[in-house]
Amino acid sequence: MIKSLFSTCIFALALTANTTLAEPLHGISMHGEPALPADYKHFPYANPDAPKGGKISYGVVGTFDSLNPFILKSMRTAARGIIDPEFGHLYYDTLMQRSRDEAFTMYGLLAETVEWDDERTFLQFNLNPKARWHDGKPVTADDVIFTFETMTEKGRPPYSRRLARVERMEKVSDLSVKFIFNEKSNREFPLILGLMPIIPKHDTDAANFDSITMDIPVGSGPYKVKEIRPGERITYERDPNYWAKDIPSKVGFDNYDEIRVEYFLSQTAQFEAFKKGLFDVYPEGNPTHWQTAYNFSAVNDGEIIKQTFKKQRPSGMYGFVFNTRRDIFKDIKVRKALSLMFDFEWINKNLYGGVYTRTQSFWQGSDLSSYQNPANDIEKALLAPFPDAVSQDIMDGTYQLPVTDASGRDRKLLRQALGLFQEAGYKIDGGKLIGTDGKQLTFEVMPQNEDQEKLALAYQRSLKALGIEMSVRTVDDAQYQKRSQTYDFDMIIKAFTSSFSPGGEQVWRWSSRAVEPEGTFNFAGVASPAVDAMIDALVNARTTEDFQAAVRAYDRTLLSGHYIIPAYHLGETWVAHRDYIKFPEGKQPIYGYQLPVWWDGRAE
Repeated sequence: MIKSLFSTCIFALALTANTTLAEPLHGISMHGEPALPADYKHFPYANPDAPKGGKISYGVVGTFDSLNPFILKSMRTAARGIIDPEFGHLYYDTLMQRSRDEAFTMYGLLAETVEWDDERTFLQFNLNPKARWHDGKPVTADDVIFTFETMTEKGRPPYSRRLARVERMEKVSDLSVKFIFNEKSNREFPLILGLMPIIPKHDTDAANFDSITMDIPVGSGPYKVKEIRPGERITYERDPNYWAKDIPSKVGFDNYDEIRVEYFLSQTAQFEAFKKGLFDVYPEGNPTHWQTAYNFSAVNDGEIIKQTFKKQRPSGMYGFVFNTRRDIFKDIKVRKALSLMFDFEWINKNLYGGVYTRTQSFWQGSDLSSYQNPANDIEKALLAPFPDAVSQDIMDGTYQLPVTDASGRDRKLLRQALGLFQEAGYKIDGGKLIGTDGKQLTFEVMPQNEDQEKLALAYQRSLKALGIEMSVRTVDDAQYQKRSQTYDFDMIIKAFTSSFSPGGEQVWRWSSRAVEPEGTFNFAGVASPAVDAMIDALVNARTTEDFQAAVRAYDRTLLSGHYIIPAYHLGETWVAHRDYIKFPEGKQPIYGYQLPVWWDGRAE
């Protein structure tokens, strides 16, 4: 109690102290200082001499029914490109711009400078006086305040949650807004605020903001909407009067005069359209497809180039996700047994030509991974209040997923799996695995595309050896998005990307706060005090050493929970593109190739 009162007093004193003058900064970093100085000219992975002009077409699978990506109703069916981590934020600018060549550093965009204190109890955004909406009106502090208030009331997660960590917003001037944080805040949160896209107060119907609409709004970004074909295509045209075209964080970006996003009903239709020249860039994730499907005239004639980029970022996690909201997956012994029955060696050999590496950690290939790393003293202290949260082999770094004989029916692993099933109350009866309720262990996997379906069918083959009935049901994109958003599934196949600076986004992937609300990414339904505590530790870490230890401890809790059956990853990424699409040569950013800095070589 005394410690709690002391902490509260310290926080109150910090809130009082934050009224002191702070030095305006051109950038802020999660740990340490920004890599680029205040007088930097452009990001190191952008070409300042990239020609402006030409056009590009992207192809995606799915449909769209809204131009508002900020609400739950259109969370997964809003038009691509409005706010888009892959193609770029074409329509709305954010308060700050993230450098993809640093772990987590933000530089000025709508906010020319920012101010904060060492304890990060407040953050003040000082808007660029040049910032303008597409209709020529200035972006103001009122727009910033209006955005946060509207998103809180009618937006979707995570936008709707942002003010939960804010004690109050203060309008310092027409171009400055101060956010004073409450005790729920953490050291990462100020940077998260910098990611916020801002909407115009004068052109937004706040009362009906949560309604799906195809009305073209007023934005502040580098592109305007040129044409809409609902569900089929959206076309953007570059704004020649874009206010930030000479801002250092945008130099070398937004090079096309026109960007078109084409929609397709399936991955097969998407690739056939690429072959016919209907769009220009095709990121490839299937090694067999990469090796065998590109023997057509456009490739042979050099009109399409197959490009390989070496990965520098952590592996991430791709695999089968258990929905632990379902009774059949609540027992960890069942999840462990089902994991043992995934024959990676058979699948890698027979389906993918042996090109994949088995994923052993959410951050494999980086210093943040717990794989083959015994827990250090900092990790042990973090995990001490949760003695049962991490298994001993994962704690001491000796854990490794089993290696099979690649037969698809490795008897040794089948015996281990059966032993776990028996401990959970199952038995073999008439060639079926029967539970205490007298029913066969039965569940459904819902793949999203043909590649996932192939993987699921291979897994189905292994499960039959123990009398487990796993059905595979591939649904269309609209149904998939609806069912995954409402957690209406037994098991899905998902990819969880990993960064060098995991933080608040982990709350919506794995924390207990994200179990009940619809539309989060906690597909597994994880509600673990240990997981929650490790997320809190990593977002509040002050030093690189403490941060690394917190992420490793977090990795251990997720692996020990067996919420996902790890599949595989690649050490490189592949992109096929038309020969006229160019990108900066030389050093690639640590987060991989960046489409927003590519350009049309025909404009040179």
